[in-house]
Amino acid sequence: MSNGETETVEAKSDARAAFGYPAFVNYQFARFSIVVATEMQAVAVGWQVYEITKRPLDLGLVGLAQFLPSILLFLISGHAADRFNRRNLLLLCDFGFAICFALLIAITLSGNVSIISIYLVLVLLGVVRSFNGPVSRAIFPQLVPPEVFASSVAWGSTFWQAATILGPLVGGVLYAFSERVLGHGAGPGSVYSCSLVAASIAVVLMFRLPPQEKPRSKPAATLSTVFEGFRYIWREKLILGAISLDLFAVLLGGAVALLPVYAREILQTGPWGLGILRSAPGVGAGVMAIAIAHNPLKKKAGATMLWCVAGFGLCTVLFGVSRSFAISLGALFLVGATDMVSVIVRATLIQVATPDEMRGRVNAVDMIFIGASNELGQFESGITAQWFGTVPAVILGGIGAIVVTGLWAWMFPQLRKVDQLPLKEL
Repeated sequence: MSNGETETVEAKSDARAAFGYPAFVNYQFARFSIVVATEMQAVAVGWQVYEITKRPLDLGLVGLAQFLPSILLFLISGHAADRFNRRNLLLLCDFGFAICFALLIAITLSGNVSIISIYLVLVLLGVVRSFNGPVSRAIFPQLVPPEVFASSVAWGSTFWQAATILGPLVGGVLYAFSERVLGHGAGPGSVYSCSLVAASIAVVLMFRLPPQEKPRSKPAATLSTVFEGFRYIWREKLILGAISLDLFAVLLGGAVALLPVYAREILQTGPWGLGILRSAPGVGAGVMAIAIAHNPLKKKAGATMLWCVAGFGLCTVLFGVSRSFAISLGALFLVGATDMVSVIVRATLIQVATPDEMRGRVNAVDMIFIGASNELGQFESGITAQWFGTVPAVILGGIGAIVVTGLWAWMFPQLRKVDQLPLKEL
């Protein structure tokens, strides 16, 4: 066998090396189940709320209800991820998800669905997510050795994206099927029930994780240690630039919150169409994650990320102006594919460069940025759609994401200079 052939075989082996670790496999399937559950729930809640109120603003409030708890609790949740057993915390979070889905079932079956009661459950769901986010990311580097970590990040993203594809598809189709077969109003309850089953599977899989080692030194719960994640990110301008770029680009360019409006009013489809539209970014992101897992970004990773974020904004504009279901699907596919490059670069930088003893706090801050870009972005989209109309809101958001990319390329030259991942000098 030639040297070139040997290197190719070794590269493929390295790409799959993470699957040789049972903890990694069990964790990924547990995470897959939870993401499927929450994505199914998101489709059902979005369609259910818009069907009741017919106001884009109420779709924005769905995102706000889930974001507010993370703002209030992220310092506590990040510190908890560094101080307590991470596997046990994840178990508690999975139980919390299951309770939220059970409450949504109870509200739906009550026969008198109150929007306020749905929002209250979404607030509770936001509390669970505020703890789940930092600890699920902080535990990740403990599941595989450092030499296969970069590959495991890509594979982890692939699992996550597969769940974001399957979840909306199952949720949308199940919603429409239940409404047709069981009668009007049966859709939400059926979807929430499946979400509860998926969350239960995650709990079982999480029990199979080996007990995590206790932190060598538990940080005291002082104001100084709690805010150390902020200080670390502020000192590391490269990380600050990467996560803030994602914050503002997705905050402005996110169109997911308005998909129920597009599905119902503009593209004239039902819940099944909403499920397909919502899964399209996941398909694109999953394809990109697999591509990067097999062919890592070997050079100009920073410049590639910047170009892809600008492409994210451009594809958002294309989706905004489209009146064709096929073109809309293609645009959303490209939205997910371009966004995945930023996700992998940012996640690798943060996980590799951050010391394990404060990884929970740093990830908590990053989760605030992600939550702001996603859930708060939904609120921003709902408000702008209420003020200017749905289509102008999406188009303006996409243009804003392109402008932000140009500004960040100028303000954070370190981003343009990132070459290989992981950075050996960090």
